Amino acid sequence: MTPVGEEFIVSVDRWAYGGEVMGRLPDGRALFVPFGIPGEQLKVRLVEDKRGFARAELLEVIAPAPNRIAPRCKHFAVCGGCHYQHMAYQDQLAAKEEVLKDLLYRIGKMSEETVTDILRPIVPSPTPWYYRNHVQFHLDADGKLGYKDTGGEQVVAIEECHLPEERLNDIWPLLELEPIPELQRISLRGGDEDEIMLVFETKTDEGLEFELDVPLAAVQTGPDSMHVLSDSAHIEITVLGQTFQVTAGAFFQVNTAMAEKMVEHVMDLLAIDTADAVVDIYCGVGLFSAFIAAQAAELIGIESNPLAVDDFSENLEDFENVTIYEADAKLALEDLEGRPDAILVDPPRAGLDRKVLDAIVELQPTTLVYVSCDPSTMARDAKRLLAAGFVLEQLTPFDMFPQTYHIETIGLWHWAGS
Repeated sequence: MTPVGEEFIVSVDRWAYGGEVMGRLPDGRALFVPFGIPGEQLKVRLVEDKRGFARAELLEVIAPAPNRIAPRCKHFAVCGGCHYQHMAYQDQLAAKEEVLKDLLYRIGKMSEETVTDILRPIVPSPTPWYYRNHVQFHLDADGKLGYKDTGGEQVVAIEECHLPEERLNDIWPLLELEPIPELQRISLRGGDEDEIMLVFETKTDEGLEFELDVPLAAVQTGPDSMHVLSDSAHIEITVLGQTFQVTAGAFFQVNTAMAEKMVEHVMDLLAIDTADAVVDIYCGVGLFSAFIAAQAAELIGIESNPLAVDDFSENLEDFENVTIYEADAKLALEDLEGRPDAILVDPPRAGLDRKVLDAIVELQPTTLVYVSCDPSTMARDAKRLLAAGFVLEQLTPFDMFPQTYHIETIGLWHWAGS
């Protein structure tokens, strides 16, 4: 065992999910290091030593890769928000494709031939910078806005960030806050026509006093409450001509341009017939449902977040062929009658609950489209779906989050007996 705190030089040779590269300790165990590039020699300090692997922090790049570049942001490698700023954007995309392949091999247990057959090229973001319509900040002890550090322990106060949309970057440096113990995070979300909402996330449901010197919509959200501090608790975001109401506390894709590309891709994969019944599990505010309902005979949405359900009902109120279940997916699926022609799932990072996956298998839809925000849990679920009788036709990665290790994927599945 290598003592924690020991410094040494290691050669790294492959990408690992989570923004890290992998090398080997002298005893053969895997060593994971952030902010490196395969082929480099790195001076590192061991920070975690487990039975099967270890982790180290990067101290110095001894022999840099030819494609290493200077990061744009002064906080890179200290703030934990970005992982790939030391590479050009095309190299980031290539790294994500390699990571995805590795996860499909190791976790999904797919052969190289299968992966080569089903995997499509990654869809890049139209812009690798200033793309986020939603940004969340923690506060340090002095009330300054920042992000958690690379270890996820301390808040790093920031002076610049190159991920939020420019209009959000114009606002957040103007915010001055006194340290408030009950205040966990604040977030900014941009909508249509320069509409911006400020959200105070607190540990308490008690209404707190906030004074705003900037003209923003504002909301305080507690564990079980919402206090509207301005005229409205929601904003509107338009995707492909469809306007969505999004309430503070409800999820919506943070990269609007990529959301449009994903909607177009999902609709192409579903290839909906006017007689089809489609179930949208984890439907949120209805991003995909609104487009599906315009083509299908019946659309059933399933969502457990009551705020998102309210938004869904507002966003799809013009459709008479829509039903929404406010319930956990595994419970709602038990009440479904008949076999849907297609199911769309867009689960959280944890992937599909085993009971949800089993219910989908029992329903045996002709088409299953799986939208994933975590390729490791997607690969796990892919292994289960393959074993249960589904066939994976194609898988396309989308770069929703440039400069970070996150990878969105959309997979097209068919029931083998269809």
